[in-house]
Amino acid sequence: MAPYRTRSPAASIHKHDAELDASVGKDGIDYTRVNLLRNTSVAKLYEDALRYEPGTFISSAGALVTSSGKKTGRSPKDKRIVDEKTTNEDIWWGSVNTKLSEHAFLINHERAVDYLNTRERLYVFDGYAGWDPKYRLKIRVVCARAYHSLFMHNMLIRPTEEELKNYGEPDFTILNAGAFPANRYTTGMTSTTSVSINFKLRQMVILGTEYAGEMKKGVFTIMHYLMPKAGVLSLHSSANQGPNGDTSLFFGLSGTGKTTLSADPARALIGDDEHVWTDTGVFNIEGGCYAKCIDLSAEKEPEIFNAIRFGSVLENVVFDEDTRLVDYADKSLTENTRCAYPIEYIPNALVPCIGNHPKNIIMLTCDAFGILPPVSKLTSAQAMYHFISGYTAKIAGTEEGVTEPEATFSACFGQPFLVLHPTHYATMLAQKMQDHKADAWLINTGWNGGVYGTGKRIALKYSRAIIDAIHSGELKTAEYQTYPIFGLEIPKAVTGVPAEVLNPATAWLGTKQEFNTTVNKLANLFNENFVMYADQATDDVIAAGPTCI
Repeated sequence: MAPYRTRSPAASIHKHDAELDASVGKDGIDYTRVNLLRNTSVAKLYEDALRYEPGTFISSAGALVTSSGKKTGRSPKDKRIVDEKTTNEDIWWGSVNTKLSEHAFLINHERAVDYLNTRERLYVFDGYAGWDPKYRLKIRVVCARAYHSLFMHNMLIRPTEEELKNYGEPDFTILNAGAFPANRYTTGMTSTTSVSINFKLRQMVILGTEYAGEMKKGVFTIMHYLMPKAGVLSLHSSANQGPNGDTSLFFGLSGTGKTTLSADPARALIGDDEHVWTDTGVFNIEGGCYAKCIDLSAEKEPEIFNAIRFGSVLENVVFDEDTRLVDYADKSLTENTRCAYPIEYIPNALVPCIGNHPKNIIMLTCDAFGILPPVSKLTSAQAMYHFISGYTAKIAGTEEGVTEPEATFSACFGQPFLVLHPTHYATMLAQKMQDHKADAWLINTGWNGGVYGTGKRIALKYSRAIIDAIHSGELKTAEYQTYPIFGLEIPKAVTGVPAEVLNPATAWLGTKQEFNTTVNKLANLFNENFVMYADQATDDVIAAGPTCI
């Protein structure tokens, strides 16, 4: 057999030298090196990952299977925002956004640059965040692992050859030196992991974690600051569009059904996670999807299952060494098994990923207390209140020590990625809803008839029927009744949903006293959580919260 031939690494980089020269020295990276691969092919990234990165394989479906090392999830306690005078007064400082001095950032930056400049191979991916050319950002990713480059090739919007030729300076640069630790004695560090963003220098530095999701959510954090500053609203939501051009946004924390309910064969998918609402409509920030894989099956989620093929990246999954079949039920490495794939791998994706103004804002919660109605129509003030609250509940057994339902609140359904105060995003959302006459809905996909262990989880077919009734316009003209304590308007009838399910009070299987006690317990939890936002919330939004007996 004749030996195969391929271009040398030097040949692959020389044609890009002129385009990269403008950035030499800006971020400290030596772009003149021979083994630097910019926007290289998926096949080449596969080859390098398999050759140079231990623990990398190809699945039976053709996806690249890899390991993110010790970190199999984000490290929110190690996230930092640089405290500098051009942005200091804008940022919502506290547990979400912890301050890092400019000096400490430069130390981390130098560690990252020194590490990357000594690697034998270096990967650069130049892409875009945002499908709308008016608002998109040019994001450059510099990394030492082929896996990381392929991941961002999938998650960012991939430029055409002409766009790449005229790319010029990036708007933001991510230096991913995740295999190299931060110095934990550096002021402001709490561990050897550091994920820091400098809005003044337009740079992000990653040390001490190889979990690729840090890059994805880093871009989202950047957009969460820059988009509102540009007068448009960034949102942690999925979005789809009906055949008549009606768009819906779906908000929801993990386990609430955001991905499942927005994946509708009758509607086009705009995106599964991150969007921006502008004066002309909504656009997806990303060029791909980052789906959870735990318990994934072709029967339950065929679109995601079939998207796992050549070009996709599977993280931290367990597979059979002979057949290379992935066992999606195996949680031995982590429950956070993931797959990153281009959005074009979803058959009904709307590409370009730009939709019309939303007609429906759907806020999903999984209430394990059995108190919130399966569907409620929200006023503008209630929409702001529940958006700021971002409520869902953990159920007993999901985490060690959780023996009864536990309320979880995440502001704007994405608190870890907010940069501005939550009321800033909520006020913009309320204005958008008013300008475009969008309806808001609170949908509980959790328990009905009692708390977890007594009641039953609301059937998926009922939740789908409710979503269908929203999209058909049925619920816009339905007859409603007021649900006490929470003051929510709940429909008396929904096609395909038993009437007794719609009202938690009538569905409750226990005593009236137990119901009242549980209602008040949840109401108090809402009110206690909202205290931290009350100083910047208007009176009508505060009044939209529950009242206790």
